[in-house]
Amino acid sequence: MRPDVTDLHEFYGTPLGQRMRRALLRRIREIWPNLAGQRLLGLGYAVPYFRPFSEETERVLALMPASQGVMHWPREGPNLTALVDETELPLADYSIDRVLLVHCLETAEPSGPLLREIWRVLAPGGRILVVVPNRSGLWTRFEHTPFGQGRPYSQSQLSRLLRDNDFSPLLSASAVFLPPSHRRTLLRMAPAFERFGRRWGNRVAGVILAEAVKQVYAVTPLAAQRRRRRRLMPAIRPVPATRGRIES
Repeated sequence: MRPDVTDLHEFYGTPLGQRMRRALLRRIREIWPNLAGQRLLGLGYAVPYFRPFSEETERVLALMPASQGVMHWPREGPNLTALVDETELPLADYSIDRVLLVHCLETAEPSGPLLREIWRVLAPGGRILVVVPNRSGLWTRFEHTPFGQGRPYSQSQLSRLLRDNDFSPLLSASAVFLPPSHRRTLLRMAPAFERFGRRWGNRVAGVILAEAVKQVYAVTPLAAQRRRRRRLMPAIRPVPATRGRIES
């Protein structure tokens, strides 16, 4: 079961959520240091990580699963989010250069159709960056965080899943070594946890990341995918209804 968009929004507004976001964004930015001129798609709840990319990409678009709900983003300017069926993305073939999955794959049931749809919309040589809960980490054991929901993965499981769906894994990484606690003492130590966490290894990381490239030689029956695309449902208000908005 997916966490509700309102719960995700509220978590990222807490001190724990803010520190987690900084740690994970730093790692994402190390993997994708420059997306100038690229078309970036976020699936799930990726908007907390969009700020540095929105200033350099050709365009960004955030699509949120219908079972999760959707919220307006960015805070100012035209809305760039929409509510979708993640197995029928309302996008043309080969129209996206990069895809960022956050709070998405671990709750996809099943995951194969989602990854095959991402393969369809990615341009040749396009890349996907997947963020999922670490099976051996602490965060997956606490349901008060978004990474305590859904199916956690090991790095080998995630790499195998990507290969099985016509992606070639490029690298694996880990992030978020801070314990999932709201205690102020631990929160103040967040930078130290991240520094030392990389020495401890992946076993204590809260999340794992995997970057993969679309296999351009893979054959997918596109004719079978020529089905009626559902219209984008713009995010005028959160679903379920609430007056909150995502902080840009």
